[in-house]
Order: sequence, then C-alpha cells, then structure tokens
Amino acid sequence: MISLRELHPDDAPALQHIYSEPSVRHLPRPAMTTASAIAWLTARAAEQRAIPRTLYCFGIDHAGDLIGVVKLRVEGTTAALSYILRDDVWGHGYATTAVTLVLDFAFRTLQLTSVTAKHHPDNHASARVLAKTGFTHTGHGA
Repeated sequence: MISLRELHPDDAPALQHIYSEPSVRHLPRPAMTTASAIAWLTARAAEQRAIPRTLYCFGIDHAGDLIGVVKLRVEGTTAALSYILRDDVWGHGYATTAVTLVLDFAFRTLQLTSVTAKHHPDNHASARVLAKTGFTHTGHGA
C-alpha cells in the first residue's frame, strides 16, 4: 500500500538513500550526503509552515518504509510535479500510484487547474509513469 505523508527530520537516512546513485543520474544534482539530507529536510519543514504554501513535498511511504519523494511546486492555479524513487523499488508501480495520489490532491484539495511535469529524455520509465497518469507529451523542454 502506497501513501503520501509529510517529511520529518528523522527521515534523513531514508532521504539520503532515495537521493543516491543511480536514482539521481538524470537529475542536475549529486547524491545527498548526511549533511545535505538534513539541510534539505530543514528547508522542507520551513516550507510546510509557509503561508501561502507554494511547495508540497511528500514522502512516498510503502508499508512504513520511505521509498521516494513527490513534489508539487505551486504557482497560482498551476503546479509543476516531480518525483524520485529509491532504485531498489523501481518497476513495481509505486511512482504511478504516488503520482496519481498527488494529482488527486492537486485537483481536489488545492483546486489547481493544471499540473505539468518533465523528464530527462533518457528516462523512459518516467515517461511511462507520466503517460499512465494522464499527462500529454507536448514536446521537448529546455
């Protein structure tokens, strides 16, 4: 069972595992260190308290195990979606389920009118997740 939850300071070890190789190979960032995971979570905690809240960053939980992160960056009535999973849980449909859950939150709870997403051209699995969850391919971004 997949669920979404707010992240907590004690998630640093799991977050470091999520943002490690090979999960970050298509991202413009290096793998997280312990210190960078703690700093990242501290920044997310501040964003959870922001009014208005413009970043929703949820942990993807599978039976009590933090296996990934899904984010919505809100601007007005639209948002940009991103997600990442630990490499040892790829291929089980968890990203598809998490994206479906966060889209439901975006449209029902936040009342957004649109959500966009992009993926690295070499990340074919992410392209499939986006297609399965209703995104329409509009071209190549910068």
